[in-house]
Amino acid sequence: MPELPDILAYLDALRPRVVGQTLTQVRILSPFFVRTFEPPVESLVGQVVHDLRRLGKRVVLCCGEGAHDPVFAVLHLMIAGRLRWLAAGAKPPGKVTLALFDFPTGTLAITEASGKKRASLHVVRGEAELAALDPGGIDVLNADTGAFAAVLRRENHTLKRALSDPRTFSGIGNAYSDEILHAARLSPLTLTSKLSDAEIARLHAATRETLQHWIDVLRTQFADRFPGPGEITAFRPAFAVHGKFGQPCPVCGVAVQRIRYAENETNYCPGCQTGGRVLADRSLSRLLRDDWPRTVEEL
Repeated sequence: MPELPDILAYLDALRPRVVGQTLTQVRILSPFFVRTFEPPVESLVGQVVHDLRRLGKRVVLCCGEGAHDPVFAVLHLMIAGRLRWLAAGAKPPGKVTLALFDFPTGTLAITEASGKKRASLHVVRGEAELAALDPGGIDVLNADTGAFAAVLRRENHTLKRALSDPRTFSGIGNAYSDEILHAARLSPLTLTSKLSDAEIARLHAATRETLQHWIDVLRTQFADRFPGPGEITAFRPAFAVHGKFGQPCPVCGVAVQRIRYAENETNYCPGCQTGGRVLADRSLSRLLRDDWPRTVEEL
């Protein structure tokens, strides 16, 4: 799922292409994509895009007559959704295309490379309806340590869940939470209630530094072009642990481990984050029971 750095990369790439441009046509190719009916999608046609926003992990096209009568097209790409920019008149990607937004400058294609149609478009009118789509997580790039600590300690959850919960922090998901926790040298299963003030300060710094690092990396990578197919991804070669199961940690050399659950997995380094302890994988540890390795040495 595209997360905060990825969404900002999309917004940076879209801004010179669509802001100030008229949306001349909207072509919906998947009936599952549109999740609202009032105002209708057709109300976007003929509107000028006067701004772009990020709403958590969503891309928002702000249309209408400025602040007087705004209409918002809210795109949630979910896990497999991506944006592509096509030259005017270019043939769109095959069966993966959900919708096409035509501008005089080109066409914005929304694609989803999955049979599970989860990506969505909400068309809403007014700031109040837009705010209702916001899960409410704080912007960690602009939050001080006190605000970060207050939100983190509001409920007692594992660090992995707290960091990736959109109601707690805005725009952080499975991939960047792994990278943040590795940078902070904290176990993904540590409970938020158990953190010391020093650990929270370390986590806050790691969160901001990790996200800003990848924002800068992607801005440099896509400085003069739109992200291409496969370039907005949760599996980057330069990641330290996410998607690196079995590979050596770039800091200590210990093999990266994982905890798998549902369609996601948590990746971590036992050497840097858990004091050498291998965390139990729900499915495999139940299967192996006493044979499940508790330490890196046993593994």
